[in-house]
Amino acid sequence: MTSGALLHAQDLTCVFGSFRAVDGVSLAVTEGSIHAVIGPNGAGKTTLFRLLSGILRPTSGRLVLGGQDVTGQRPHVIARRGLAQSFQLTSVFPRLTVLESVQAAILAGGLRSASLVPGYQRRTAAEAGRVLDRVGLSTHRHRPARDLSHGDQRALDVALALAARPRLLLLDEPTAGMSAAETGQTIRLIADLVRTEGLTVLFSEHDMDIVFGISDRVTVLHQGRVIADGDPAQVRADGQVVAVYLGDDMKEAR
Repeated sequence: MTSGALLHAQDLTCVFGSFRAVDGVSLAVTEGSIHAVIGPNGAGKTTLFRLLSGILRPTSGRLVLGGQDVTGQRPHVIARRGLAQSFQLTSVFPRLTVLESVQAAILAGGLRSASLVPGYQRRTAAEAGRVLDRVGLSTHRHRPARDLSHGDQRALDVALALAARPRLLLLDEPTAGMSAAETGQTIRLIADLVRTEGLTVLFSEHDMDIVFGISDRVTVLHQGRVIADGDPAQVRADGQVVAVYLGDDMKEAR
């Protein structure tokens, strides 16, 4: 097992019938790092993330989080070990305000029901406010979540994940559908959370400028297998990665 790894996947495999969506994937995510997983459509990125978060059970392989074997554990068990995920599609509470949404996430993370916790709004308001400060949504705290822009809804989705006080944050295509301004805001947020909160981030992304601009390490998947893993410069120079995925981007860069 890799020393200093917060998350370690060893030979993870996920088979659907005769299709091997994830085929013997191993990776180590160092604590305090930003680690990207990239690859063409259908490479197995989303399936891998579902294995890591417990949404899917691996057919074989091992998953260790924070030194604890969590292989095959359900999502809430893995979440309690310190992993939270923000999905490609936003999962905000449309009828709640921004502040109420984060309060609900705090209560859910503590396995408490609002109806059973007297004064829950007062007790969670300060904590929820601190989370909103971190993601830049304090000025929107009383707006209905459904009225936020797409970029701000993604920021709120991150806030809901942060409400669980995770050690590791999984982000599936965090800038999908965003404008250039929203993309820049989101990337700055991710980098800031790692720097100031001590978070570890594992994310998938199709924008190579983002991947090579902020990642400490990059893992490349193709047809469910790891074909490259290293620092951004190593991956960018890898001939197989260029051939199967980066070819057009490399041509444009020349």
